[in-house]
Parts: sequence; structure tokens; C-alpha cells
Amino acid sequence: MRTHCVIGSGPAGVACATALLARGANVLMLDAGMELEPELAEIARALSQKKPSEWPAKQAARIFVKRGADLKELPHKNLFGSDFPYRDTREKIPWRGEGAVLPSLALGGLSNVWGASILPLRKSDISDWPIRRTDLDEHYRAAARIVGPAEQRDGLEELFTLYSENPTGLKPSRQAAQILENLERHREVLRARGWHFGQSRVAIRAADSSRGTGCVYCGHCMTGCVYGCIYNSADTVRELRGNKNFRYEGNVIVTKLRENGGAVSIEAFHRQTGQALSFEAGRVYLAAGVIPSAQIILRSQEAFDQPLTLRDNQYFLFPIILARRARGVETEALFTLSQVFLELDNPGISRRSVHLQIYTYSDAIAGAVRRSLGPLKVFARQVLERLVIVQGFLHSDDSSAIEMTLKRDGQKDFLQLEPRLNPETPRTIKRAVTEVLKQFRALRGIAVPPMLQIARPGRSFHCGGSIPMRAQPERFESDCAGRPSGWSRVHVVDASVLPTVPATSITFSVMANAHRIGWETADAE
Repeated sequence: MRTHCVIGSGPAGVACATALLARGANVLMLDAGMELEPELAEIARALSQKKPSEWPAKQAARIFVKRGADLKELPHKNLFGSDFPYRDTREKIPWRGEGAVLPSLALGGLSNVWGASILPLRKSDISDWPIRRTDLDEHYRAAARIVGPAEQRDGLEELFTLYSENPTGLKPSRQAAQILENLERHREVLRARGWHFGQSRVAIRAADSSRGTGCVYCGHCMTGCVYGCIYNSADTVRELRGNKNFRYEGNVIVTKLRENGGAVSIEAFHRQTGQALSFEAGRVYLAAGVIPSAQIILRSQEAFDQPLTLRDNQYFLFPIILARRARGVETEALFTLSQVFLELDNPGISRRSVHLQIYTYSDAIAGAVRRSLGPLKVFARQVLERLVIVQGFLHSDDSSAIEMTLKRDGQKDFLQLEPRLNPETPRTIKRAVTEVLKQFRALRGIAVPPMLQIARPGRSFHCGGSIPMRAQPERFESDCAGRPSGWSRVHVVDASVLPTVPATSITFSVMANAHRIGWETADAE
């Protein structure tokens, strides 16, 4: 039986591999495979054997590192104080540019440090795609089995299907419960304005299961969960390694692909030694992430100086000050990822929907507030009991983009990243923030437009569409099986093939699409 090779261990890679194995294929996963430093991993393992109240203070302080932040932009997340998910990419891939979007060489990719928000696409989100939402339904169910999201039945079901067999939600924080109660009281007025809302759907294990302990509300989601409650595709790789048809090869960085009749030759090198490596497979599924995948495709075709457009969900951030204090937030048992989702489906803002995620108290927010207040930090508690942070995302049609071009530098090549600003983006964001400001009575909180921050293109990490699926693909586009034009046995399965990037969190949909492609092509000849 021919080997099917998956390149990359992020969510797309494991979803595709899961589908291939379910169809009886032999799967080889090639991956750079960088992992957390052993010392930090051992501390996390030791703490996972205890309750939070029993954690030794010195060990906890070692891995729950509070990074510098302000209310202008929260820093990139690290895992247990380590930046390994982002490390060495400029040298090993390589790439140049401003770096708002970052690739990863880690086992599990950026799922080591993601926000874990999970939403499927609506039919209207993909009305201009060459596939239908119904083509993804069974694969969303498969993705839900992989990640085990915390989700519940609420107003979000008006827009977004639930794919979990037995939906189980997390307990909202006091601030989140207060916001949801206020919104529910004004549901009909808000619905008329295109508002849809509910508790966040996040890839967190809500209850104890065969996979491990459920969320204990220790408040350390932003620095790392020692219990492994936040989904990380590295855990799925470890599960797949128990399958006799699956083989994982780490420390491999793929550089080129070449189709030879009924096979694909894979050129690579060893991440640590630099030694040249080669592999062969019947089919290759490229799930390396949008920057490495683009580089591999361009380099394989020797397509220098021919730009690809990486589409983005423009990211922005602003605070809301609540009318009523939620006392004791600094000692509350809570999870600290997104607590509330708001969807603004209002043509007065955009013909595309706007996705908002509300974050309530966390140590990161507390540190940012204290630094921002300076000598007035004695009032920090009163501020923190009223303050929530809104992270917003626009559809890629409303967003700026990034141009990716393979360049030569002597005998070496690199991928150049350059932002391409959309002058309409700030205006769309300001209309969205104004709409939130207008509904202060329903929120019982007031948005603060002067503190609005609009991030650089790529900062959302919700990027894709550089090799988009088309019904009739042209060069640097792909068919519905993710095959770039001119290729027959190479399938791109990560976010690179999304025709557009809807405002809602994309990882769940990327996983479903990767699973679909793997499932539909596993036995193709």
C-alpha cells in the first residue's frame, strides 16, 4: 500500500491524517517537531498531578510567567514561559518581513499557543466557494470529535450549527454572566440590529474524560494549562502514534516537492544537523502553515518574484467599561480565554459579518491595567472589576492583506512578506465599534473608542487564501481537493486553500476542510 505523507502536525495536519487513517491508508507525518524545553515540561507534569491549591509557589512562578503587556496590544502568547512555538523560523524556513503573522516549527504548530475559539462557517460565509457547507458537515463532526470543544445551546445556534454529540459548556465568569444577562434582556432589540450572541465556544475539555481532567478554572489559560485541557494537536499526534498505520518523523523541514508519475519525491533537511533528507509518497498533503506551505509550493515551481496574496482577518481591540462592578474578579475561579462571542450581521457596518470576542479578567489584563494606570494603580481593582476587553475580527474582504514573494539572496532563497493596506479597513472597524457604543444600554457597558487599537496585518493569525480553491483553478489556485493547478498528487490542506477568510475563527473550518480532502482522496489513484 502506498504511503500518504502529511507535512505538518498542526490542526490541519492531524485532521487530514485522522481521515486518511480512517480510510485505511498508511500515513507518514513529516514535521519539524520542536518541543517545550524538558525542564519546563517536567514542572508542568509535576503540577498536573496536584490541585492548584497544592502547587509549590516556586514551580508555579517558573512556568506561569506574567509577560509585559499594555492595553494597546497584548503580547504573543508563550507556553509555560517558552517561545519555542515561534523559534528559529527566520533561519530555517526562511522568511523576512514585519512578522505580524508568525510560522511555527513546533510539534502541534501554533495550537500550542492559540486562543482555542471554535466556530463553523455559515452557508452565507461560503456562498462564493466552490464547495457547499453541506460538504463540510460530516467533517465538522469529525473535527469536533478530535478537539472536544466546550459549547452549549444558546443564541449562537441561530447562526452556527453545533456539531458535538453531547454539548457541554464551561461556567462563565461573573463578568461574562453579567454581560450575557444584560444582552439576553434586550435580545429582540439587538436581533433587529443584526446582533447574535452567546457563550464562547472554545476547544477546552470542560469535564473529566478518558483524555484527562476537565477544566479546574485555575485562571492560567493565557500562560498554559498543565492539565492539557486546552486542545493542542500535539496531543492528537501522540494518540495517532498508537495506530500501526501511522509513522511520525520529527526534525524534518521540507523544502521541495516533485511529482514523478505515480509518486511524489520530497526534499528536506534535518532541523538540527542540516543533513539532506529525501522521502517518497503516493500522495502528499501539505499542512505546514500558510508561510511554509507557500514557500514550498513556490520553491518547487521555481516561481521567484511572483507574489501570492495572503488574506487576513483584520484584528482590532478595544475595552468596554461595565456599569456594575463584578466584585472579587482577582480571586475568582475562572478560565481566561474568550468568554462571550458577538456576531454583528449589520449591512450598515459591512456586507460581511464582524466577529467579536469578549475577554473578562485575566492576569494579562490586570498587568496591562496596572502598567497603564502608573501612579494611579491604587485604583486598579475598581477598574478591573468593570473592565472587559473586546477582540474583533473582520472578513478578509474588509481587511488588509500580506503579499508573499519568493526572493533570491545569492545562492539562498527566502519568502518576503509585505503588508498591503486596505484603506476601507479602519472605517469598517470604526463603524463596528460605534455600533457597540450605541448599544450601551443593552450591554450596560460603554465602549471606549479612543482606546481602539488596530493591529498590523497578520496579527490575527487568522490568515489564508494564498492558493485558493476554485472550480476552474488557474496558476497558484487549487481545485476542490486542494491540488494546486498543474499538480495531481500534492494537496494543500491548511488555510492556504480557503477562497476567503470569514471573520469567525477559522481553525475549526480548516480542520473540517483538511479532513474532507483526506477522506475524499485517500483511495484515489
